[in-house]
Amino acid sequence: MMRFFTNFIRSTSSLRVISWLVFGSFFYSCTTTKTITYFQGGGSLDTTRYTTLPSITPPVARIQPNDVLAIVVTSLSEESNALFNILNTSQIPLATYGVGTGNQPLGYLVDPAGNVEMALLGKVKLSDLTLEEAGMSITEKLSKFLKEPTVNVRYLNHKFTVMGEVTRPGVYNLLDNHRTLPEVISIAGDLTVYGRRDNVMILRTTGDKREIIKVDLTNRQVLNSPYYFIQNNDVVYVEARAGKVTTTDRTYQLIPILISTASVLLAIINILTR
Repeated sequence: MMRFFTNFIRSTSSLRVISWLVFGSFFYSCTTTKTITYFQGGGSLDTTRYTTLPSITPPVARIQPNDVLAIVVTSLSEESNALFNILNTSQIPLATYGVGTGNQPLGYLVDPAGNVEMALLGKVKLSDLTLEEAGMSITEKLSKFLKEPTVNVRYLNHKFTVMGEVTRPGVYNLLDNHRTLPEVISIAGDLTVYGRRDNVMILRTTGDKREIIKVDLTNRQVLNSPYYFIQNNDVVYVEARAGKVTTTDRTYQLIPILISTASVLLAIINILTR
């Protein structure tokens, strides 16, 4: 009797595993390549292997109040270089900017009036300038004090956020204004199999203006979209397909049943083995 009951339990477990495998294969069979393929073209009539796209220019980022800048000064005077670059070497916890762990240079903070405070120069107006323009402006001012100075300006606190059905959601540094939506998706480890590629949301704040944009990554036209390039503080949200919600709900419904069944079987085994 005990051997029969043990074999029955084993066969039941096998049937349960097979059932789950069949259910999983049924679910994934509903996913077609059309729903997960990026940058699709003109369907069956699009037989060309080479396509040209219109040129698209990334937006020009201009320095704004509350930006944090790395201003790297190089000249023939090592002492002067160290004086200007001390804020680029002083470290603060990276979590201060909400972009993970580690350290980040302190940098030069642009005040509400659009100025940064620099040694020898005092307040320097940088708001509404590009990084290149800011570098040239500071270089010109420093030429009165230093011999053959060069200045390189970069953002330290620009970032973007990726949420939802991606492999590595998080907040990432935005190093320049040439970062594209496909690059952002790749940095986050690509979309999961549950991510909706046809309805990716971008939340963008520009001054007092807030926008919600939805783009279709399965359509090639996204490459010509004005939202193809990512800007500072953009939030990219990838919505989950209905299949994940259904599967998750079903799993949560089955867990109590499976636990109860396992408890009953263990109780019966204990009674029979006494």
